[in-house]
Amino acid sequence: MTIERLDPPGLSPPVSDVYHHVAIDRASGIVAIAGQIAVDADGVLVGPGDHETQAEQAFRNLARALAAAGCGPGDLLKNTVHVVGHHPGLVGPIFAAGRRAFNGDWPRTASTLLGVQALGRPEWLIEIDGIAVIPQHT
Repeated sequence: MTIERLDPPGLSPPVSDVYHHVAIDRASGIVAIAGQIAVDADGVLVGPGDHETQAEQAFRNLARALAAAGCGPGDLLKNTVHVVGHHPGLVGPIFAAGRRAFNGDWPRTASTLLGVQALGRPEWLIEIDGIAVIPQHT
């Protein structure tokens, strides 16, 4: 099995040298997307202290990672949304941000939202990872 590892244009360089944004097993067509956070292409945090703004940027980054692997929203099998300081009032704004990020083409898929104590850095409030399958894979 050969795994292709990508750090696509439009995503900031990984925050550490221990991972890549996207890993693709071309033999199976499976795409794994590392946790995407609310940083822009230059690595600047978007929406400090704002869950909804951070969610929108993280979902935009997830969409970019999918596109780099040749996938669209409908190819996403599973995503996990990690939320620092989660409470029920955040669910609506987080998923509204996701719908905006995907321009209304929401990837309705297996999904988990987890409230967590902290992420890799204290300013990060949202992190979203995913698994997809390359379309038309045989």
